Amino acid sequence: MNIITVSREFGSGGRELGKRVADLLGYDYYDSEIISAIAKNSGLDANYVETTLDNHGWQDFPVSFGGTMHSVAYMQASRIDLLVQQKKVIEGIAALGKDCVIIGRNADAILKDLHPFSLFVCADTEAKIKRCRARARADEKLTDRELVRKMKEIDKARARTRDFLTGSKWGQCRSYHLTVNTGDWDMKVLAKAVAQTAQDWFSSKA
Repeated sequence: MNIITVSREFGSGGRELGKRVADLLGYDYYDSEIISAIAKNSGLDANYVETTLDNHGWQDFPVSFGGTMHSVAYMQASRIDLLVQQKKVIEGIAALGKDCVIIGRNADAILKDLHPFSLFVCADTEAKIKRCRARARADEKLTDRELVRKMKEIDKARARTRDFLTGSKWGQCRSYHLTVNTGDWDMKVLAKAVAQTAQDWFSSKA
């Protein structure tokens, strides 16, 4: 079983790259399916689950890997429960024993004992703004400054959640097998390169 995990900066195109890699390799692809499974297991609305997990709520008070669980449990019980559910869903995906690509959700850390090929996707600010603009709803009226602030807030939440769950640094190159900057790439070409690199890596471990 080969597993590819994709961590990414907001707006970098990590989802698209992961989907293209999965299609090229014939792997199963998991992204929103994880949220749907958590919602089903917990009996909660999928939009609520996604908002809660993606916003995390860590910004309002200091949390660290070695912090007290009492204050965290008191203020963030629902979020902790959903993170536990998320871990179970990701472990369940791996238990299926099929080759797959998993987007985000700290899957690389959760499944580290299965030795997934871990990818981190980033891009320069201008490229991320352009990508967000191209995919934005027609009624979205954020200025560039507001959009950059949103990117930073989301990425900060991802970093703090990873630190809380694993004690490791989100986005640090040494935490991943491959880091790619999508800014100057045609995504189709990049997907082929990443897919080939992943295949070569798995072959070297066989």
